[in-house]
Amino acid sequence: MSKFLPSFIGTSPLAVVAAALPSALRFERDRQAPAPHPLIEVARLEPAAAIAHLGVDGEGLDPGEAAARRAEYGPNALAEERRRPFLVEIARRCFTRPLNVLLGVLAVVSWLGDDAMGALIMLAMVFMSVFLSYFQETRTSRAIERLRSLVSNTATVRRRPAAGADGVRVPAAKVEVAIDQLVPGDVVHLAAGDMIPADLRLVATKDLFVNQSSLTGESMPVEKFAAADRDATAPLEARNLCFMGSNVVSGSALGVIVATGARTTFGALAGSIAGERAQTSFDRGVQRFAWLMIRFMAVMVPFVFLVNGFAKGAWLDAFMFAVAVSVGLAPEMLPMIVTINLAKGAMEMAKKDVVVKRLGAIQNFGAIDVLCTDKTGTLTQDRVILERHVDVHGGEDERVLEFAFLNSHHQTGLRNLLDVAVIERVDADARRRLLGEYTPVDEVPFDFTRRRMSVIVRDRAGRHFLVAKGAVAEMLGICARVRVASGDVAADEACLADARRVARDMNDDGFRVIALGMREIEAKATYSLADETGLVLTGFVAFLDPPKDSAADAIRALADHGVAVKVLTGDNDIVTRNVCRQVGLRVERWLVGPEVAAMGDEELAIATRDTQVFARLDPAQKVRVIEALHRDGRVVGFMGDGINDGPALRAADVGISVDSAVDIAKEAADIILLEKSLMVLEEGLLEGRKVFGNILKYIKMTASSNFGNMFSVLGASAFLPFLPMAAVQILLNNLLYDLSQTSVATDDVDPEYLARPRQWDMRAITRFVLCIGPVSSLFDYATFALLWFVFGANEPGRAGLFQTGWFVESLLSQTLVVHVIRTGRLPFVRSRASRALTATGVVICLIGAMLPYSPLAPKFGFVALPATYWLYLALILAAYMALAQVVKTALIRRFGLL
Repeated sequence: MSKFLPSFIGTSPLAVVAAALPSALRFERDRQAPAPHPLIEVARLEPAAAIAHLGVDGEGLDPGEAAARRAEYGPNALAEERRRPFLVEIARRCFTRPLNVLLGVLAVVSWLGDDAMGALIMLAMVFMSVFLSYFQETRTSRAIERLRSLVSNTATVRRRPAAGADGVRVPAAKVEVAIDQLVPGDVVHLAAGDMIPADLRLVATKDLFVNQSSLTGESMPVEKFAAADRDATAPLEARNLCFMGSNVVSGSALGVIVATGARTTFGALAGSIAGERAQTSFDRGVQRFAWLMIRFMAVMVPFVFLVNGFAKGAWLDAFMFAVAVSVGLAPEMLPMIVTINLAKGAMEMAKKDVVVKRLGAIQNFGAIDVLCTDKTGTLTQDRVILERHVDVHGGEDERVLEFAFLNSHHQTGLRNLLDVAVIERVDADARRRLLGEYTPVDEVPFDFTRRRMSVIVRDRAGRHFLVAKGAVAEMLGICARVRVASGDVAADEACLADARRVARDMNDDGFRVIALGMREIEAKATYSLADETGLVLTGFVAFLDPPKDSAADAIRALADHGVAVKVLTGDNDIVTRNVCRQVGLRVERWLVGPEVAAMGDEELAIATRDTQVFARLDPAQKVRVIEALHRDGRVVGFMGDGINDGPALRAADVGISVDSAVDIAKEAADIILLEKSLMVLEEGLLEGRKVFGNILKYIKMTASSNFGNMFSVLGASAFLPFLPMAAVQILLNNLLYDLSQTSVATDDVDPEYLARPRQWDMRAITRFVLCIGPVSSLFDYATFALLWFVFGANEPGRAGLFQTGWFVESLLSQTLVVHVIRTGRLPFVRSRASRALTATGVVICLIGAMLPYSPLAPKFGFVALPATYWLYLALILAAYMALAQVVKTALIRRFGLL
């Protein structure tokens, strides 16, 4: 047994999986002449040599050998995802995200400072966001169960009974074996309809066609052979290898299992989607903003503590005031505001039959500037249709379609997708007519040597006709005449050359071309291969996986909104470029899998900038392209529907799948489109940008207002003989303002903001905070001067009046300036806030104005304000909003839309 696939044996599960993957599936590649992959070594050998190379005799294993191999290689089952315990996962989410850590620390400090209510509010925000994301994301753990359900329960294998007492080995027999009991070296029998139970090397085939579109993206079934494939460079391209997760469309075969379980290509894909998801653009943006606020706090809070401590000598009061300042700077409502915005976006998308599995994907959807998409089943309908039926000169000819129908309808073998497409193309009236005119007599079945099949039919006059269809080269070889408009002419070299050109042109356009031939034949009892001579070449039928009706409009709409579309597919480049032409995607440059594999990471990142099509990619190469786009600063969406798309769906900032996708793709995706129309992509894109725009509104408004208030605190603390605002007043101010922003999710977003992708820009946010914050402070200082010089609040005994006056001005100014900050336009005139946002702002302003006169005033240290103060305050607020509008407009002109 030591001879059996030694390169599959490693010292760790990771090494074993890496050895079993196709070379292009490895994320870490040996750039210095890597050795051929073990599957390729087997594929390049003749069947007998391949069997010997695998360390078996090909006659079947006996029970002892099977048991030993199962003990060595384990069960033929996909490895289950190892989940963290619930409490461990919750703790990880709490303590690895900066904003959660910040709020948790502030909650503890607030609790110790006797501010239990503030502490509970902050802890509630942390746990709400943590639990919500946890329960959403754990749904993706069902992916492995879905994968296992795609594999049939048993397989037919050749096994030998145990040797007798005399040591004589008994001949092998066919037995049904549970899939998980299969081992490397087992000989498997395959027939039409079977799922491939493991990765295996074919050693005998008969007319075998395998559907492996979910692994490779090829829309057509692939014909497989047992002969050596010395030209194979990647396992998925080898024509004598079959892979777990694919299925037999027609024919039969015998194969020897090479890899089982997690060592298979299918198992490796399962492992790649079961791991922890990479951080998306949205996740990184939230973390960068949290660190930005932490840096602000790290500078300002200690300074406030020291200034107040040294100036007033009350170090405990100074500490509690510094804690209140830190809470005032912290956007403690950010988790709730983000959740509300994302949930509203998800509900809006649900109205359009779009399932949002992970809330953060809504913002990522709006932020993408590149949409990478698979071809089969996403841009195309994932079904074969007969697109053209032409004569030898390329002109449409209904008689060609009729001959093709007679052949496909009357053949008695398993109808493949091409036969179904032919039959569906003929309307009911023509079908009844043809079936009435012709009756079946006999057939010459398909085989892979001839690459054609024939049926013999009889018309009403009793004449017999042989109608054949097959590969172009093989059909031209048996045709003696060619049918043209004037009649049948001899098939000379000129006529055949013209026919080849027509077929080649359709091939170049991405069509799969089948030739049709027929002749009247003498009636007899049986027919054979010898009768397939002297045919008349009547024309060609061409098949295609057509694009979805909405694909062209969707791609055009995405381009209008600044999103580039790139196609990443396992199918060949000719078919892919043809589909691109049909959907209006201009292809100036394309790359194929081997070219991608030969590129370094930086070279690939540069190539992604002007390459529209990446064809013949394996799953890991799709991931490499997405990672290259990430390194180039792009936010990437990926849309796919196959098993082979799972890793790419996980690697993208947002994974999008469609209603017809396999279960594994739906599980790996963040967003699932239930609509047949791809135009929902545009609607999702705009909804994502709207959600992100409203989240940024809160961030800019909160950060600039809080920074302005704390900047004011620094100045006031330096010269006032008392605290400019009590700690409890700062917390109340912050809480009321945050409550006024809970309805920001209902607000509209300017059309020009939705016109192009929006990403997190910490420099722009910092610039906005540093410009708008001091404007707020300028009017805070004006309020300080008013209270100090006009109303005489200039001694400790009048501290209550000073603190109340600034509390009211601070709350009203930051609540009202929302209307300026929320839009790039002129507020109230060219852009108005939603009714809900306006209403919550008005309510909070009324509460703030009434508090000094309410029974709660003593509890918070408020005193009644003089009536004349409100007149001055109105002027201050009007001037503040006007200057904020001027500064905002200047920022837009200088740096663009914020």
